[in-house]
Amino acid sequence: MVSQEQRRRQLAREKFLRQQQRRTSARRKTRMRNSVIASVLGVVVIAGVALYTTGAFKNDDKANASSATTPSATPSASRAPDPCEKAAAGSVQKLSWKKEPAMTIDTSAKYTMTLSTTCGDIGIALKTSAAPHTVNSFDFLASKGYFDHTKCHRLTTNGIYVLQCGDPTGTGSGGPGYTIPDENLKDTSLKGGVYPAGTVAMANTGQKHTGGSQFFLVYQDSQLPASYTPFGTVDAAGMKILKKIAAAGENTGQGDGAPNATVVINKATVTKS
Repeated sequence: MVSQEQRRRQLAREKFLRQQQRRTSARRKTRMRNSVIASVLGVVVIAGVALYTTGAFKNDDKANASSATTPSATPSASRAPDPCEKAAAGSVQKLSWKKEPAMTIDTSAKYTMTLSTTCGDIGIALKTSAAPHTVNSFDFLASKGYFDHTKCHRLTTNGIYVLQCGDPTGTGSGGPGYTIPDENLKDTSLKGGVYPAGTVAMANTGQKHTGGSQFFLVYQDSQLPASYTPFGTVDAAGMKILKKIAAAGENTGQGDGAPNATVVINKATVTKS
Protein backbone atom coordinates (compact mmCIF):
# COMPACT_ATOMS: atom_id res chain seq x y z
CA MET A 1 0.00 0.00 0.00
CA VAL A 2 1.36 3.41 -0.98
CA SER A 3 1.62 5.90 1.87
CA GLN A 4 0.62 9.57 1.57
CA GLU A 5 4.27 10.61 1.76
CA GLN A 6 5.25 8.20 -1.03
CA ARG A 7 2.38 9.43 -3.17
CA ARG A 8 3.39 13.07 -2.57
CA ARG A 9 6.96 12.36 -3.61
CA GLN A 10 5.77 10.46 -6.68
CA LEU A 11 3.61 13.42 -7.75
CA ALA A 12 6.54 15.78 -7.24
CA ARG A 13 8.80 13.63 -9.41
CA GLU A 14 6.16 13.43 -12.12
CA LYS A 15 5.74 17.21 -12.03
CA PHE A 16 9.52 17.67 -12.35
CA LEU A 17 9.62 15.40 -15.41
CA ARG A 18 6.59 17.08 -17.02
CA GLN A 19 8.25 20.46 -16.72
CA GLN A 20 11.42 19.17 -18.34
CA GLN A 21 9.30 17.77 -21.21
CA ARG A 22 7.45 21.08 -21.62
CA ARG A 23 10.78 22.87 -21.93
CA THR A 24 11.84 20.40 -24.64
CA SER A 25 8.62 21.09 -26.53
CA ALA A 26 9.16 24.84 -26.24
CA ARG A 27 12.66 24.56 -27.67
CA ARG A 28 11.37 22.47 -30.60
CA LYS A 29 8.69 25.04 -31.36
CA THR A 30 11.29 27.80 -31.30
CA ARG A 31 13.49 25.93 -33.77
CA MET A 32 10.50 25.32 -36.06
CA ARG A 33 9.47 28.98 -35.89
CA ASN A 34 13.00 30.12 -36.75
CA SER A 35 13.04 27.77 -39.72
CA VAL A 36 9.77 29.20 -41.05
CA ILE A 37 11.04 32.75 -40.57
CA ALA A 38 14.16 31.97 -42.58
CA SER A 39 12.17 30.43 -45.45
CA VAL A 40 9.93 33.46 -45.95
CA LEU A 41 12.49 36.15 -45.23
CA GLY A 42 12.45 37.52 -48.77
CA VAL A 43 8.72 38.27 -48.59
CA VAL A 44 8.94 39.67 -45.08
CA VAL A 45 11.64 42.18 -46.06
CA ILE A 46 9.26 43.81 -48.56
CA ALA A 47 6.20 43.78 -46.33
CA GLY A 48 8.16 44.57 -43.20
CA VAL A 49 8.59 48.26 -43.98
CA ALA A 50 4.84 48.83 -44.02
CA LEU A 51 4.24 46.71 -40.95
CA TYR A 52 6.95 48.50 -39.02
CA THR A 53 5.49 51.93 -39.77
CA THR A 54 2.11 50.79 -38.42
CA GLY A 55 3.73 49.53 -35.22
CA ALA A 56 2.87 45.82 -35.81
CA PHE A 57 6.36 44.51 -35.04
CA LYS A 58 6.67 46.77 -32.03
CA ASN A 59 3.39 45.61 -30.51
CA ASP A 60 4.20 41.97 -31.13
CA ASP A 61 7.54 42.35 -29.36
CA LYS A 62 5.82 43.94 -26.38
CA ALA A 63 3.35 41.07 -26.18
CA ASN A 64 6.14 38.51 -26.23
CA ALA A 65 8.07 40.36 -23.54
CA SER A 66 4.98 40.55 -21.38
CA SER A 67 4.24 36.83 -21.62
CA ALA A 68 7.89 36.01 -20.88
CA THR A 69 7.95 38.03 -17.69
CA THR A 70 4.49 37.27 -16.33
CA PRO A 71 4.73 34.77 -13.46
CA SER A 72 2.77 31.56 -13.88
CA ALA A 73 1.31 31.77 -10.39
CA THR A 74 0.56 34.41 -7.83
CA PRO A 75 3.55 34.95 -5.51
CA SER A 76 3.14 33.87 -1.94
CA ALA A 77 1.73 36.63 0.26
CA SER A 78 4.24 36.02 3.05
CA ARG A 79 7.90 35.95 2.13
CA ALA A 80 11.02 35.41 4.18
CA PRO A 81 13.63 38.19 4.10
CA ASP A 82 16.11 37.98 1.25
CA PRO A 83 19.30 36.54 2.78
CA CYS A 84 21.53 37.49 -0.15
CA GLU A 85 23.48 40.54 -1.26
CA LYS A 86 23.21 42.76 -4.31
CA ALA A 87 24.66 41.24 -7.46
CA ALA A 88 28.06 42.36 -8.73
CA ALA A 89 28.12 44.83 -11.60
CA GLY A 90 28.05 43.21 -15.02
CA SER A 91 25.72 41.49 -17.44
CA VAL A 92 25.19 38.01 -18.84
CA GLN A 93 27.11 37.25 -22.02
CA LYS A 94 25.19 35.80 -24.94
CA LEU A 95 27.43 32.91 -25.92
CA SER A 96 26.71 29.83 -28.02
CA TRP A 97 28.70 27.07 -29.69
CA LYS A 98 27.77 24.52 -32.33
CA LYS A 99 29.45 21.51 -30.78
CA GLU A 100 30.78 20.16 -27.51
CA PRO A 101 34.26 21.51 -26.71
CA ALA A 102 37.28 19.30 -27.30
CA MET A 103 38.57 17.42 -24.26
CA THR A 104 41.25 19.55 -22.61
CA ILE A 105 41.10 18.54 -18.94
CA ASP A 106 43.34 15.95 -17.32
CA THR A 107 40.83 13.20 -16.55
CA SER A 108 43.13 11.71 -13.91
CA ALA A 109 43.41 14.97 -11.96
CA LYS A 110 41.11 16.51 -9.35
CA TYR A 111 39.08 19.60 -10.18
CA THR A 112 36.91 21.86 -8.08
CA MET A 113 34.33 24.46 -9.07
CA THR A 114 33.56 27.56 -7.03
CA LEU A 115 30.31 29.42 -7.53
CA SER A 116 30.83 32.89 -6.10
CA THR A 117 27.22 33.90 -5.56
CA THR A 118 25.33 36.78 -4.01
CA CYS A 119 24.55 34.41 -1.13
CA GLY A 120 28.13 33.22 -0.55
CA ASP A 121 30.71 30.92 -2.13
CA ILE A 122 29.59 27.38 -2.97
CA GLY A 123 32.49 24.97 -3.39
CA ILE A 124 31.99 21.81 -5.45
CA ALA A 125 34.33 18.82 -5.73
CA LEU A 126 33.98 17.60 -9.33
CA LYS A 127 33.86 13.91 -10.31
CA THR A 128 36.35 14.23 -13.11
CA SER A 129 37.09 10.60 -13.93
CA ALA A 130 33.45 9.50 -13.60
CA ALA A 131 31.98 12.38 -15.65
CA PRO A 132 34.80 13.69 -17.88
CA HIS A 133 32.59 15.19 -20.62
CA THR A 134 30.53 17.08 -18.05
CA VAL A 135 33.52 18.38 -16.10
CA ASN A 136 35.32 19.34 -19.31
CA SER A 137 32.25 21.25 -20.48
CA PHE A 138 31.99 23.16 -17.19
CA ASP A 139 35.71 23.96 -17.29
CA PHE A 140 35.24 25.35 -20.80
CA LEU A 141 32.07 27.34 -20.04
CA ALA A 142 33.47 28.79 -16.82
CA SER A 143 36.64 29.90 -18.61
CA LYS A 144 34.49 31.81 -21.12
CA GLY A 145 32.50 33.58 -18.38
CA TYR A 146 29.34 31.81 -19.50
CA PHE A 147 27.87 31.48 -15.99
CA ASP A 148 28.93 34.92 -14.75
CA HIS A 149 26.01 37.17 -13.66
CA THR A 150 23.42 34.42 -14.30
CA LYS A 151 20.51 33.82 -11.93
CA CYS A 152 19.63 30.49 -10.38
CA HIS A 153 16.10 30.44 -11.74
CA ARG A 154 14.39 27.56 -9.94
CA LEU A 155 13.93 26.30 -6.39
CA THR A 156 11.84 23.26 -5.44
CA THR A 157 10.75 22.80 -1.84
CA ASN A 158 8.23 19.98 -2.04
CA GLY A 159 8.95 16.34 -2.88
CA ILE A 160 12.31 17.13 -4.43
CA TYR A 161 14.67 19.70 -2.95
CA VAL A 162 16.94 21.36 -5.48
CA LEU A 163 18.25 24.73 -6.62
CA GLN A 164 18.59 24.87 -10.42
CA CYS A 165 21.10 27.16 -12.15
CA GLY A 166 23.13 27.49 -15.34
CA ASP A 167 20.65 29.13 -17.72
CA PRO A 168 21.79 32.56 -19.00
CA THR A 169 18.23 33.37 -20.09
CA GLY A 170 16.82 32.69 -16.62
CA THR A 171 13.81 30.95 -18.18
CA GLY A 172 14.75 27.29 -17.86
CA SER A 173 15.06 26.85 -21.63
CA GLY A 174 18.53 28.27 -22.33
CA GLY A 175 21.72 26.40 -23.11
CA PRO A 176 25.19 26.63 -24.69
CA GLY A 177 24.12 25.46 -28.15
CA TYR A 178 25.47 21.94 -27.73
CA THR A 179 24.62 18.90 -25.63
CA ILE A 180 26.79 16.43 -23.74
CA PRO A 181 26.33 12.71 -23.08
CA ASP A 182 24.85 11.33 -19.88
CA GLU A 183 27.52 10.01 -17.52
CA ASN A 184 27.98 8.35 -14.14
CA LEU A 185 24.34 7.24 -13.84
CA LYS A 186 25.43 4.23 -11.78
CA ASP A 187 27.23 6.34 -9.19
CA THR A 188 27.32 4.49 -5.87
CA SER A 189 25.86 7.55 -4.12
CA LEU A 190 22.54 7.07 -5.95
CA LYS A 191 20.92 4.45 -3.76
CA GLY A 192 17.23 3.60 -3.63
CA GLY A 193 16.27 6.16 -6.25
CA VAL A 194 17.59 9.01 -4.11
CA TYR A 195 19.93 11.85 -5.05
CA PRO A 196 21.49 12.61 -1.66
CA ALA A 197 21.91 16.08 -0.23
CA GLY A 198 25.06 17.72 -1.60
CA THR A 199 24.78 16.16 -5.06
CA VAL A 200 25.34 18.39 -8.09
CA ALA A 201 23.75 16.95 -11.23
CA MET A 202 22.86 17.90 -14.79
CA ALA A 203 19.37 18.95 -15.75
CA ASN A 204 18.09 17.62 -19.07
CA THR A 205 15.00 17.57 -21.29
CA GLY A 206 13.82 14.16 -20.16
CA GLN A 207 15.55 12.52 -23.13
CA LYS A 208 18.93 10.80 -23.15
CA HIS A 209 22.10 12.83 -23.74
CA THR A 210 20.41 16.25 -23.68
CA GLY A 211 22.41 17.94 -20.92
CA GLY A 212 23.66 21.43 -21.75
CA SER A 213 24.64 24.01 -19.14
CA GLN A 214 21.80 23.77 -16.61
CA PHE A 215 22.48 21.93 -13.38
CA PHE A 216 20.91 21.48 -9.98
CA LEU A 217 22.24 21.38 -6.44
CA VAL A 218 20.46 19.05 -4.03
CA TYR A 219 20.06 20.56 -0.54
CA GLN A 220 18.00 17.68 0.90
CA ASP A 221 17.71 14.01 -0.10
CA SER A 222 15.45 13.85 -3.17
CA GLN A 223 13.81 10.90 -4.91
CA LEU A 224 14.54 11.10 -8.63
CA PRO A 225 15.16 8.55 -11.39
CA ALA A 226 18.85 7.95 -12.05
CA SER A 227 18.83 9.84 -15.35
CA TYR A 228 20.57 13.07 -14.31
CA THR A 229 24.39 12.99 -14.49
CA PRO A 230 25.84 13.41 -10.97
CA PHE A 231 29.12 15.24 -11.46
CA GLY A 232 29.97 16.94 -8.17
CA THR A 233 29.50 17.26 -4.42
CA VAL A 234 28.88 20.50 -2.51
CA ASP A 235 31.21 21.27 0.40
CA ALA A 236 30.00 21.90 3.97
CA ALA A 237 30.10 25.69 3.66
CA GLY A 238 28.16 25.49 0.40
CA MET A 239 25.48 23.31 2.01
CA LYS A 240 24.87 26.00 4.64
CA ILE A 241 24.35 28.52 1.86
CA LEU A 242 21.93 26.22 0.04
CA LYS A 243 19.94 25.74 3.24
CA LYS A 244 19.79 29.52 3.66
CA ILE A 245 18.48 29.93 0.12
CA ALA A 246 15.91 27.18 0.61
CA ALA A 247 14.71 28.68 3.89
CA ALA A 248 13.75 31.88 2.03
CA GLY A 249 11.33 29.83 -0.10
CA GLU A 250 10.14 30.25 -3.68
CA ASN A 251 7.77 32.74 -5.26
CA THR A 252 4.70 30.63 -6.05
CA GLY A 253 4.00 29.20 -2.63
CA GLN A 254 3.42 25.84 -4.38
CA GLY A 255 6.89 24.40 -3.85
CA ASP A 256 8.32 25.02 -7.32
CA GLY A 257 9.25 28.47 -8.63
CA ALA A 258 11.90 31.16 -8.66
CA PRO A 259 13.77 31.46 -5.36
CA ASN A 260 12.82 34.42 -3.17
CA ALA A 261 16.54 34.85 -2.48
CA THR A 262 18.40 36.78 -5.18
CA VAL A 263 20.73 33.94 -6.16
CA VAL A 264 23.11 35.26 -8.80
CA ILE A 265 26.37 33.60 -9.80
CA ASN A 266 28.76 36.56 -9.87
CA LYS A 267 31.61 34.30 -11.02
CA ALA A 268 32.11 30.59 -11.71
CA THR A 269 35.64 29.20 -11.56
CA VAL A 270 36.94 25.68 -12.24
CA THR A 271 40.36 24.91 -10.77
CA LYS A 272 42.70 21.96 -11.16
CA SER A 273 44.04 20.90 -7.78
